[in-house]
Amino acid sequence: MKPVYSERRDHIASRQPVTVSRYRGLTRLNHWVTALSLILLALSGLALFHPLLYPLSALFGGGATVRWLHPVIGVVLFFSFLILFLQLWRLNLPRREDRVWLSHLGDVVSNHEERLPELGKYNAGQKLVFWAMAGLIVVLIVTGVMIWEEQLPLWAAQAPSLASIPARRIAVAIHALAAVAMILVFILHVYAAFWTRGTLRAMTRGTVTGGWAWRHHRKWLRELAGRQSRGPAE
Repeated sequence: MKPVYSERRDHIASRQPVTVSRYRGLTRLNHWVTALSLILLALSGLALFHPLLYPLSALFGGGATVRWLHPVIGVVLFFSFLILFLQLWRLNLPRREDRVWLSHLGDVVSNHEERLPELGKYNAGQKLVFWAMAGLIVVLIVTGVMIWEEQLPLWAAQAPSLASIPARRIAVAIHALAAVAMILVFILHVYAAFWTRGTLRAMTRGTVTGGWAWRHHRKWLRELAGRQSRGPAE
């Protein structure tokens, strides 16, 4: 006869972990389009930034290709992130618990989650990355259009001062600084995704484990459970 404790152990081992839906398929696809656009823009932009980095242009078929492809990818990035922004901006608005979270960064780094407040779908760090990307993308698209040579006739006709050489030089400098800042923010975003175990799964499978949600975003999990427990009439 099989021992009771053995049956209990087999039952526990056979149980599947509870999963929580975090992102729909279209949201994940849009996220990866945005991420891929950022990577391609960084590589092509660095190729145009300095002669020492020009060999990167070989990844795109040469300098001539990079010159027209870079701004086109920039437009793709703008509209791709715009869709994400319209979906997520409300969830990234500052809340009272964000201030507490920021004041306990030491506990965040040392993984003392029990000392942190209950959080909604995003923590303060994620919100800062979201708004930093939103602002930097606006700066990049505005300055990028100003220095986009194919658009110069339009600028010259509509706003001659923006098509002038001094204005374009300023736009180039601002564009470069914003691009460097964007690369740093992107690296931080990727690092945080790998550093917090289970986070990357949200953008690959669309789900997270119940334990992950309870540990990192307990308030969001409570809200999600509350919505699912309501009847159709509610």
